[in-house]
Amino acid sequence: MAQYLRDIMTANVLKVNDTQTVKEAAALMSQYNIGAIPVVNSSGQMTGIVTDRDITLRTTAQGQDANTPISQVMTAQQIVQGTPDMDVHQAATLMAQQQVRRLPVIENNQIVGMVALGDLAVQNQYANEAEQALQSISTPSAPQQ
Repeated sequence: MAQYLRDIMTANVLKVNDTQTVKEAAALMSQYNIGAIPVVNSSGQMTGIVTDRDITLRTTAQGQDANTPISQVMTAQQIVQGTPDMDVHQAATLMAQQQVRRLPVIENNQIVGMVALGDLAVQNQYANEAEQALQSISTPSAPQQ
């Protein structure tokens, strides 16, 4: 029996506006113990995602100020997304291929959920998919120049 992302996703996703600061996003990550927050514009459409890694590499390591707008450090290009009706197996494969640990779930141009690799791992029937995805995600990549 197929299971869909809507069955395992975290709904009520915390979001930040693209005009908020890196400091605000980092504070929310700390408060809620999360590593990624979708970024939305004023109409609620997802324009990017900001991760703890984005903050470290694009702000701290570059000597940027904590009051830098999120829009300057977020990942905005080619954001890997799923839909509520996507099969969990397809999502795991997509996450592995794209080497992402978190998959925003989008419906009608609005973020309606988030699926993390951990969500797959805690579902016994998806333990193999989670393991395969983690192996692919953990494959070392070359440093960006």
